[in-house]
Amino acid sequence: MDKINVIREVRELKTHLSYSKNIGFFFGAGTSCALNIPNVEQLTSEIESKLTGENLSNFKLVNTDLETIITTRKVNIEDILNQIRRIRELTGETTKEYQGISGTKAKLLDKEICSIIYDIIAEKEKVADIEKTKKFFAWLSLLNRDFSKEIFTTNYDLIIEKSLEASQIPYFDGFVGSYEPFFWQESIDQFVSKNDMTQNWIRLWKIHGSLSWFWKENPITKAQQIIRVGKIENIKDEENELVIYPSKEKYDSSKKQPFIAYFDRLKNYLLSGELLFVFTGYSFSDQHINEIIFNCLRQNNRLTALVFFFKDSEVENLHKQTSSYMNLNVFGPTKAIINGNLGEWKYTAADLKPNEKPDSFWNTIDNKFKLGDFNELVNFFIINSGKKEAIESIVK
Repeated sequence: MDKINVIREVRELKTHLSYSKNIGFFFGAGTSCALNIPNVEQLTSEIESKLTGENLSNFKLVNTDLETIITTRKVNIEDILNQIRRIRELTGETTKEYQGISGTKAKLLDKEICSIIYDIIAEKEKVADIEKTKKFFAWLSLLNRDFSKEIFTTNYDLIIEKSLEASQIPYFDGFVGSYEPFFWQESIDQFVSKNDMTQNWIRLWKIHGSLSWFWKENPITKAQQIIRVGKIENIKDEENELVIYPSKEKYDSSKKQPFIAYFDRLKNYLLSGELLFVFTGYSFSDQHINEIIFNCLRQNNRLTALVFFFKDSEVENLHKQTSSYMNLNVFGPTKAIINGNLGEWKYTAADLKPNEKPDSFWNTIDNKFKLGDFNELVNFFIINSGKKEAIESIVK
């Protein structure tokens, strides 16, 4: 396996960050896990432990059925919710059964699972230390103001919103209104002009839903629409269904918005010209999202994608899919993909210039690259920005 000079690549990384006028980010579950929000595997176990009675029996029935289909990894809550929603759709949410579960019982199980997810995440959010996330957005808000900063995320927790609001950094998420903010597709379809007063607002696109989104029936059209709700004291008292983990079928159903609009936004953004797009905490496990990313990498040679992984296995898995992409660089603890080539990091202290310090990117004890950890990545951004005092003043 080729050796890749980590010091040289970090210099190149710093150059990208210094000179790129247009920069966007994609946050995966790893960014929330860095703040002790449970990942999908942990959630799956916790949910099963909290279910009781017929809901637990039906949960196990779905899980067992999926284990015969998904054989390369463990079945998780996303798979289970997708199957439950498939049952709901096929049965019309009636007493009609599919694979031993009626549509009415599938709906009850769906709502109970989402309620448990809400309670688990809400409790973790209460004690989460969001200082690093606040500093990240303070750093991002101080970057070039000629382009809007866009954040795409598969995370449904409210860590990003809490961090932005705690630092009073304006953002827009596709919803408008005050009493019951509603999703407004036109706001996502259009890019803001340089003369728009909201151009400097951060754009937040939650492509897997949010703990603050709920389906609500329009009293006039009877169609389902998504509203954003503030703090909820007891999720079990909420009549409307939570909007998280859109099932694969939803991409082409009447409930496709805002998900399709967000996917279109991601595609159009990645094809918008010169762009540095950074992935952190995303494992590339969603094939629908991956197709958009890979297609855009092929079509836009002015797009540069940087991927930071916490595990080397993720680097190896991605290389199998992306070895031909020259505009995709991937950074793992001991392995990397540079210009399509998979290699191992090589660190030689003698290569450092007199003013260079490795502490911000390299663990000299374990001989590992550190920036796959979201907290370390934020530190790296701040140290190399030269704006530490300005950032600290924003997050106070």
